[in-house]
Amino acid sequence: MLAMSQGRRGLLVVLVVVAFAALAPGAGAHPGGGTAPGAPGAEAWWTPADKDGFGTAASLDSKLWHTLEQGELTEVYYPDLGTPAIRDMQLVVTDGHTFADSERDDTTHKVKLVDKRSLTYRQIDTAKSGAYRIVKTYVSDPGRSTLLVDVRFQSLTGRPYKVYVLLDPGLSNNGNDDSGTAKHGTLLTQDDKAGSALIAQPSFGRTSTGYLDASDGWTDLRDDFTMDWTYRSSPDGNVAQTAQTALDGVRHRHLQLALGLGGDSAAALANARASLGRGFPAVASGYAAGWHRYLGSLKPQPASAAPFGPEYDVSVMTLAAHEDKTHRGAFIASPTMPWSWGTGFEKPTSGVYHAVWSRDLYQIVTALMAAGDRGAAERALTFVFDHQQKPDGSVWQNTFVDGTPHWTNVQMDEVAFPIVLAWQLGRDDAGTYAKHVKPAADYIVQNGPKTQQDRWENQDGWSPGTIASEIAGLVTAAQIARKNGDDASAALYEATADDWQQHVEAWTATSNGPYSPKPYYLRLTKDADPNDGSTYSIGDSGPSKADERTVVDTTFLELVRLGVKRPDDPTILNSIAVADAQIAVDTPNGRFWHRFNFDGYGEQRDGSPWNSFPPDSQATLGRAWPIFAGERGEYELSAGRSANAQLAAMAGAANDGYLIPEQVWDNQPPSGRPGFAPGEGTLSATPLAWSHAQFVRLAWSIAAGHPVEQPSIVACRYVRTC
Repeated sequence: MLAMSQGRRGLLVVLVVVAFAALAPGAGAHPGGGTAPGAPGAEAWWTPADKDGFGTAASLDSKLWHTLEQGELTEVYYPDLGTPAIRDMQLVVTDGHTFADSERDDTTHKVKLVDKRSLTYRQIDTAKSGAYRIVKTYVSDPGRSTLLVDVRFQSLTGRPYKVYVLLDPGLSNNGNDDSGTAKHGTLLTQDDKAGSALIAQPSFGRTSTGYLDASDGWTDLRDDFTMDWTYRSSPDGNVAQTAQTALDGVRHRHLQLALGLGGDSAAALANARASLGRGFPAVASGYAAGWHRYLGSLKPQPASAAPFGPEYDVSVMTLAAHEDKTHRGAFIASPTMPWSWGTGFEKPTSGVYHAVWSRDLYQIVTALMAAGDRGAAERALTFVFDHQQKPDGSVWQNTFVDGTPHWTNVQMDEVAFPIVLAWQLGRDDAGTYAKHVKPAADYIVQNGPKTQQDRWENQDGWSPGTIASEIAGLVTAAQIARKNGDDASAALYEATADDWQQHVEAWTATSNGPYSPKPYYLRLTKDADPNDGSTYSIGDSGPSKADERTVVDTTFLELVRLGVKRPDDPTILNSIAVADAQIAVDTPNGRFWHRFNFDGYGEQRDGSPWNSFPPDSQATLGRAWPIFAGERGEYELSAGRSANAQLAAMAGAANDGYLIPEQVWDNQPPSGRPGFAPGEGTLSATPLAWSHAQFVRLAWSIAAGHPVEQPSIVACRYVRTC
């Protein structure tokens, strides 16, 4: 919802509390009917990415997803997981005379997982003044695209209050072109692709529809703490709507809100009415039952995850919830828009995290396979092959959930991982081989091992982690080729893989770098010569001229996880020592790692959001990532040691809603930042599907005693006798 202190984001549903005191004479001019002034309103932005609740029905009939953050409802997605349609919700409290509190800014927030085996979240917001408490519980109707919110409002002073609702839609991923109508106790909004409807039980009283920062409810109420405006229409702009409820906190404490979405406002209203007619208890029961059935269809939770309460089940459900319900197999990276991705970086729509990367998708579905959901992996591979793979065998950098390309670079690990997944699934039929596996493997042979972008998406060159995936892709492709009688291609793939396996150290491990006299792997090299001091621009406000020998990351561990190098290989061991000294961070929750030296993809030094800054400014600092704790845990298992500490670190990074972030605060600067605790989430994407996938996969790897995702055919070729 709108952060009242910033005054720049849209409002979703705001429950506004106003004292029942009589108005002073002349205080209440009530412009009624007609069109709201101030079109088109302030420009629409989206809300912060550090969500503490994420939910959707487990059914396919409800094509709606919701997020929660800082005590309010934030982005709601419809009709697919790539399209935010609503922004947020909060409460505003006023005594009618002297103050107006916003729920986001003027209450303390708690979030609670109501049911440990369903994505049912409850927010508890208590006024900092001690005047009131708001309790909201959220569920989606499994049978239709409606979000129901059970609202309980209690006055803690014994005084009655009025409650208003403010709604700011952002239909079709663009909140600047909606048209609103307020009539007959209903708030309706529509653009040329979708519609929304908000109704309540008990029904709304007075309603109004206006424009953000011009004629919206917050602008109205903060002026004289009274709802003065009752506009009936607000065409073509950033619509923000207001409705009075029957709540008073003393005699009337309970309300049900129904937010329906549909192809137009009439369809949305029909959905909302049908769900409200069923009632919150019935809808909540069906919502929970759907998740119970899903978890019941999987393997029992591994013992390794038991110490962390519901974290494992929430992680599995969160991963399942990242799959689109129309375009099956399209798992997005995160239902969030961190930093400038939500504030106009890709105008007029929101940024790219709610897109599909085949790399992230591979991480997600190998975790779900380990948990017992093979169908998710089958659908994901079909999506990549049918919607993301190009005729030449390469794969788009990422796509929207319908397969439309978004960023169009080539990352060779994203070409290779679908081959590995096909081998893991036994998808070795003639059609899959000829149409998908062979073109991908041929592309790798012809264009590798250099990649146009490494997995951090901003550098070309020779990356040890990318090369590991290419080798794994070629070895698995060779077996599929032989299954289809193509011995010549199989021999070519294996010969290429063997050559790259033998040369990856020479290409990417320096022997004259500043961190050790022994060889250690670099993030990447620009020309396959790790000793020549080639330089490149780090990007994201980092140095514009960094010696490649000074830039290390931990992606060399892919060489071990994918079975390309032994865990006791001397260069692997030395690279671990270098990485631990250079980019590791110890926190109260455990040890994490940065992406690489000089990384700028994270908050600014004072903790404010990342943005695009000129090279060399180092205005932003990449923080530590939980996924690296999981990857280190998989390495420790390969080396015959325990990975319990790494699993505990990942669980410790989760917030109160059990959602694991993209990044955690790393004590830089040492004084910290108010609101950021070391080892806990920043304003980065939360939940990040990759983080949850790494947690789930590591839990199962601990149970198995080895990395469960490792392609055995690769490990048998290079690191062990089988």
